[in-house]
Amino acid sequence: MMAAFLPTLVKASYFLAALLFILGLKRMSSPRTARGGIVWAGAGMLVATLATFFLPGMHNLPLIAAAIALGTLAAWISGKRVAMTAMPQMVALYNGMGGGSAAAIGAGELLKFGAGEAASTTQLVLGVVGALIGAVSFSGSLIAFAKLQGWMDRRFVFAGQRFVNALVFLAALAAGAALVAGRLEVGVVIAFFALALAFGVMMTLPIGGADMPVVISMYNAFTGLAVAFEGFVLQNEAMIIAGMVVGAAGTLLTQLMAKAMNRSLANVLFGNFGAARGEAQAITGAQKPVEAADAAVMMAYAERVAIVPGYGMAVAQAQHKIWEFARLLIERGVKVRFAIHPVAGRMPGHMNVLLAEAGVPYDLIADMDDINPEFPATDVALVIGANDVVNPVAKTDPTSPIYGMPILDVASAKNVIVIKRGKGTGFAGIENALFYADNTRMLYGDGQAAAAELVAALKALDGGH
Repeated sequence: MMAAFLPTLVKASYFLAALLFILGLKRMSSPRTARGGIVWAGAGMLVATLATFFLPGMHNLPLIAAAIALGTLAAWISGKRVAMTAMPQMVALYNGMGGGSAAAIGAGELLKFGAGEAASTTQLVLGVVGALIGAVSFSGSLIAFAKLQGWMDRRFVFAGQRFVNALVFLAALAAGAALVAGRLEVGVVIAFFALALAFGVMMTLPIGGADMPVVISMYNAFTGLAVAFEGFVLQNEAMIIAGMVVGAAGTLLTQLMAKAMNRSLANVLFGNFGAARGEAQAITGAQKPVEAADAAVMMAYAERVAIVPGYGMAVAQAQHKIWEFARLLIERGVKVRFAIHPVAGRMPGHMNVLLAEAGVPYDLIADMDDINPEFPATDVALVIGANDVVNPVAKTDPTSPIYGMPILDVASAKNVIVIKRGKGTGFAGIENALFYADNTRMLYGDGQAAAAELVAALKALDGGH
């Protein structure tokens, strides 16, 4: 009797897991409840995983348990050891593993169908589509990881690249169509996956580093869709629901990121990201340095200060010192706000996570649309590590690869102080006109050291307190 009741219990567990997934995702939409949302969604995944062990006809349970144990151990160790600055490439890598798993499931099912197991046309179509998307997400995410890790050039282009990419994609579709038509030989399956993996690589190679937030969210959506399609093939409700939730969330996030980068989704998928449109306009003027003590005085006697963090802050691990400096300003009566661009850093929400880690209250953090109207009334804008998201050429230079991208209007503040290690360009590889503006001063040095100097100068101004 218990054996007859098990399928119902498993399906009920999957329903509970689905509720936890959706509620967890809802809670993740707010910084105040995001941590709890992650716990809820994790609990849902645990319930779904445990329930799967009791599905009728499950085989190789010891191997499955061993694989879960090894994966959990690897994730635990990497999660503890990976620095926050390396979190974007970690997310890309883990997302790729999800797409690769979906592709592997598709490969296994296609080979089983080829060996004589009955399959409907719908199962074949969804299995092929899921495998294609999963393979593209896997290989594309690995290239994104390599770029973020600095193991390969940020952009790789050649003449006729789009045409070659289109041919590879069409060849993958043709191989997939052959599989759906019943040609389930091993050779056709191998050719299909080789072409799908190649397309994922070639689609990601020309993408510039400044567009990585879009890429990561896009492949996240791909992985979710692949899992959902393979869930239909396996008739597994948990995979279907989890995949659809991830796919929908990833798609919405991709649209948000693409809008923030002034990209269409078609351009995200098949465009040549970051390509120059012509000869860039010359930037006149010179970068004007400032000492930390002078910068601290300027902000100490300001009425409004906006702090704009970027990836450089993450690299320097300067968020704690910056928040200490902001607290000192607030104690002096200065109105301080943190301005966040949607694609600041290397992945969506990167700066929000860093600031939360430092203890910055959520009500002091403003997004781009809210803070931009306030910049003209801001006495000092302190930029630390941000580059392309504050570059005025996005509004003034039609030949710039970032032209049309919405930016933080830092240049309209009365005074701008930029903490920067040197005079190099940003991740997009272009000069920043903000650094040469008349109202901008450059505080050169490591972000954490510069922030510490600002703190010391402000304390000295207050008599050491």
